[in-house]
Amino acid sequence: MNRVAYYTGCLAALSAKELNTSTKALAPKVGLELVELESVTCCGAGDIHEAEPDYYLHLNARILAYAEETGCETLMTICNVCTLNLRQANWQLKNDPDLLARVSKNLESVGAPPYSGGVEVKHLLWLIAEGDGYDRLTAAAHKGLKGLKVAPFYGCQILRPSKILGFEDPDRPWSLEAIIQACGGEPIDYPAKIKCCGFPIIQAREEVALGELIQPIEQAMEAGADAMVTPCPLCHLSLDAWQLKLREATGRDFRMPILHLSQLIGVAAGLEESELQFKRHVVPMQPVVEKLEA
Repeated sequence: MNRVAYYTGCLAALSAKELNTSTKALAPKVGLELVELESVTCCGAGDIHEAEPDYYLHLNARILAYAEETGCETLMTICNVCTLNLRQANWQLKNDPDLLARVSKNLESVGAPPYSGGVEVKHLLWLIAEGDGYDRLTAAAHKGLKGLKVAPFYGCQILRPSKILGFEDPDRPWSLEAIIQACGGEPIDYPAKIKCCGFPIIQAREEVALGELIQPIEQAMEAGADAMVTPCPLCHLSLDAWQLKLREATGRDFRMPILHLSQLIGVAAGLEESELQFKRHVVPMQPVVEKLEA
């Protein structure tokens, strides 16, 4: 088993609890032993990074420090935004010894563990998509997806900036497609799979945000997808819940089912409904369930 510190993030602990539940149920099936972090906070999303960059560094360094304290070499995330924030902070700290020393000293002064830079931040997607993770996935996906046509949606903050993230080519990613295939599904290709979902600007520019959101859903439908999958709960929120906003704005009822990554693999691995919690979705998952049962 690969022992990793597990950072839930905000959404999976609150409005997207189905992501947390399915991740914890799936983990042992794909060789992951999760050490859940306590006393950690939000990573600050993009807002704190822009407004208070030094506070952002301390906020994320504190999460990294608690992960390091577990003795794990890897901090596992399940959110694109958390992944980018934590990797960006880690990159700054590891490449500036004086900054690392100052931040670590400040953490100790408020009772948090010091941080020495000994943790690597990796998304669940990356841990499963290659090496031992991929081998364990193919063994765990015994139930399969029975040829379900699935459109991968990466979103933006797990691919760019590539200097910080660096797992795969941001213009030609492959990891979600590899996982879909390993689970017995058929990956659907379409241009908008690497675009922004519109979440960051929905409050300020709703019309523009919906213009971003409609592209992946529309393209996935036109390509024949039965469902979409995303590794980010913020993208999931946009793609799932905001289809209601799209219906109000366009008069079109897309009804495209949206899966979290852990749910997609969980279906193939035979997780129970109580672990998948499809009932928490806005767009009904019943068409997918029925197709898999047929």
